[in-house]
Order: sequence, then C-alpha cells, then structure tokens
Amino acid sequence: MKKFILPLIGVLLLVVALTGCNETEVQPVAIDEKNDKCAICQMAVKDDQFATQTHLENGKVLKFDDIGCMHQWMKENQNEKNPIHFVRDYNSKNWIALDKAFFVYDKDIKTPMAYGMVSFEKESDAKQFIEKEGKGKLMKAEELKSHGWDRNKEMMEKMKQEHGGHGDHGHDDADTSHDADGNTHGTDGNHQEHGSTHK
Repeated sequence: MKKFILPLIGVLLLVVALTGCNETEVQPVAIDEKNDKCAICQMAVKDDQFATQTHLENGKVLKFDDIGCMHQWMKENQNEKNPIHFVRDYNSKNWIALDKAFFVYDKDIKTPMAYGMVSFEKESDAKQFIEKEGKGKLMKAEELKSHGWDRNKEMMEKMKQEHGGHGDHGHDDADTSHDADGNTHGTDGNHQEHGSTHK
C-alpha cells in the first residue's frame, strides 16, 4: 500500500507546485500624475501617500486620490467580483494590500477629500503617528466597513477656497452614482464620461 501512497503524494505536490507557478499575483501600478484622475471625484491623483487603487478582474485599474473615495466605490460596487485594493504607507509611500494595512482616523487629519483617514504598513508606525499628532483612532481594515466615512466639511470648504472653488466633484450621493469602471451617472440616467484632469 505504501508503494502507491508515496507516488500519489509526489504527484499531488507537483500539481500544487505547477498551479502556483501559473498564478499571476496582482501588483500595484505606478501613479501617472499627468493622466490619472480619481474614479469617483475626478480630481487628479497625486503620487503621494493618500493615493489608492483597485484592480478589477478584467484587468482595469481604478485609481483614487483619497481612501474615502475608494471606499465609496467599494460601497457602490459590492457585486464586483474579486476586486483587489491597495493603499499606501503614510511614511514610505510603499503600496500595501488594504487588508494588511493599519489605519488612523481623525476628522482633523488633512487628506485630499477631507475623509481624515491615513494608512500604515506597520501598527507601530500608526501608533507613533497618533502619539506624535496627539490625536487619531487606530483601526484595522475590517473596521473600515463600519466606519462612518463622514467628511470634514469645514476642511473641505477651506480646500475649495484654496483651489478656487474646486475640490468636491463626484461626492453628491443624491445626484450621482458610479459603475464598476468608475464612470459617473447622473440622476437623469445619462452616462457621463470623465472629463479632463483637474489640478
């Protein structure tokens, strides 16, 4: 019996090894500041620690200027199959899988769309940030699902004034929704393609 079991185990190990070799691990892509715009708010995506991205099964990559925008996309596209999300470490700007990152939230942390959420690769770095800033709530990826995702309206208003009245595109939930490719749809049902990049 043993002489049959050992070859069988060998065959199974070979199959597992070959399957692993055929799998292509999804890797984050670089930010192109000249062309990339947020799939939700249409603002330019900067090559900074706030940028995030989502990879779809069809190979399309959606980029966001703020993790809050990415969460809005996730909320509106819950039926999307197997999306893979990446965020950036606040200190190094290294890409991290969303589910492996640690987060700090405070309404007064300045982020591109005033969601007040930053991400870290290490829990110790997140705690150090809270200690240094004297504010912030430590969160794990699982907790983001129950987070309120409220924006700091006062901060948003200040940023609008700094940018000549711009900075709130695509966030009026009553008027717009977005499909899996990040395209905007108005309440009249007309499809709106994204316009030019805003600086």
